[in-house]
Amino acid sequence: MNKVFSSAQLALQDVVANQQTIAVGGFGLCGIPEALIEALKHSGVSGLTCVSNNAGIDGVGLGLLLETKQIKKMIASYVGENKEFERQFLSGELEVELTPQGTLAEKLRAGGAGIPAFYTATGYGTQIAENKESREFSGKHYILEQSIVADVALVKAYKADKAGNLIFRKTARNFNPECAMAGKITIVEVEEIVEIGELEPDDIHLPGIFVNRIVLNAHPEKRIEQKTLRAEA
Repeated sequence: MNKVFSSAQLALQDVVANQQTIAVGGFGLCGIPEALIEALKHSGVSGLTCVSNNAGIDGVGLGLLLETKQIKKMIASYVGENKEFERQFLSGELEVELTPQGTLAEKLRAGGAGIPAFYTATGYGTQIAENKESREFSGKHYILEQSIVADVALVKAYKADKAGNLIFRKTARNFNPECAMAGKITIVEVEEIVEIGELEPDDIHLPGIFVNRIVLNAHPEKRIEQKTLRAEA
């Protein structure tokens, strides 16, 4: 089975559709699948529920899909860098489900592992716990969180072989493996594709069983969200 597609547009062509739930890897602008997000914008699909650590910034990352109003709901843990996001939320145009960051990561990982729900102490006694089942274990209270399985996952990795085995680079690893696991169909954007057998087994971060399609983007922009420099002495 050939998993390598010649463009992001072709990789999404017969996969994405209106009203889908789409998991998108990345943390801020670090490790986001830039080419796949751009292709998703040009696909014109709408009514999307996007699951991601955050919603990018204005005009970059998922901010592109907010500008075109293709997202109807965001499930995220941080949303503070996007003014259009804020505008749509306050005006009632965008539904938002804020989820603690660790809980969001576990929702995705558990979904990919076939675990339908799990108990966590995070959020107990707060608004996060409203309308959720709670239980006590060993004197400590927990709430039940449902896992997430996405229709499509868009992921960024550093390197892949043609079987879809992935290597992530440093902090760009962030939410990408969890999103890849959670997708019914997972499409990965990589900077390098090698032949099967060229990757050392111990170096592989995620096995190809989770990957359906691969797209090469050898020269991503890799924007810096907030550049902080030390003052000159």
